[in-house]
Amino acid sequence: MVRSATPTSLEPVRGEIFGAERLAQHAQSLAQAHRIYPRPTRKGAPLLDRFEDNARALLHAYRALSEEVQKERAISPAAEWLIDNFHIVDEQLIEIREALPAGYYRVLPKLVGGPLADHPRAYGIAWAFVAHTDSRFDPALLELFLRSYQEVTPLTIGELWAMSGLLRLVMVE
Repeated sequence: MVRSATPTSLEPVRGEIFGAERLAQHAQSLAQAHRIYPRPTRKGAPLLDRFEDNARALLHAYRALSEEVQKERAISPAAEWLIDNFHIVDEQLIEIREALPAGYYRVLPKLVGGPLADHPRAYGIAWAFVAHTDSRFDPALLELFLRSYQEVTPLTIGELWAMSGLLRLVMVE
């Protein structure tokens, strides 16, 4: 089994890859394990600060790679992809900022205890989905995952609304 990273580690977001049935079971077990603060709390882990650090790192990498290309130095296929598609990455960064303003992020229900303590519960759900699908986005699998979670514990409308931004945020990791 691949060890899943945590939001404070520098490791990639990875876990054991699950098929649909196992993914649904995992969602239900997460719902049983997740505990949230009884009242909304304004405090939370500095998730958005980390996101901004990642956004700056991506921009720095893009600029450094662009300089290498201008100097006619060889770059890897992944570096080429980033240069060719940075406009898409940048659009996603903008959408994350719009979808998750700090005030909205602060009022999302936060997890009590565990490796994601003080992070929004919806972030924990997004993290698990990305980790166990090898960062492959499949809308049908996401729907299955969220429905399975909510068979045990309903999510707030705010958490469901934030999910697309949080999924993007986890993908930036």
